[in-house]
Parts: sequence; structure tokens; C-alpha cells
Amino acid sequence: MKEKVEEAIKEIRPMLQADGGDVELVDVQDGVAKVRLKGACMGCPMATWTLQEGIKRILLQKVPGLKDVIAV
Repeated sequence: MKEKVEEAIKEIRPMLQADGGDVELVDVQDGVAKVRLKGACMGCPMATWTLQEGIKRILLQKVPGLKDVIAV
């Protein structure tokens, strides 16, 4: 599952990098992907929205069996 999450993140990454941010996959355990927002995403007031409505929504659509995505 970790490999599938990595592949999906590769599709998301260019959108984040265009705004000076990035996302890193820390781990996947029990169907939960743990990600770290980096760059301009750190401390951005829209970071929670980006995680919930962007990254999480896309990963849950693209990775069967994934239950949740959380920031660490």
C-alpha cells in the first residue's frame, strides 16, 4: 500500500510545489497514511484545507484500502 500512496503523491506534488510547498510520506500503518507538509505549506493558514480537501481526498480516491490521511 505504501508504494501506491507514493505514486499518488507524485501526482499531487507538482500542484503543491507550484506554490512553494511539498508533501512527504512518513509512513503507512493500518490503512492510515502519515504525511508531512513541507516548504510554504508549513504554517500556511490553508494547510489544513490543503490536507483535508486536497491531499486526503485524492489519496482516498486513488489508493484502495486507505482509510485516512493525517499530518504528523
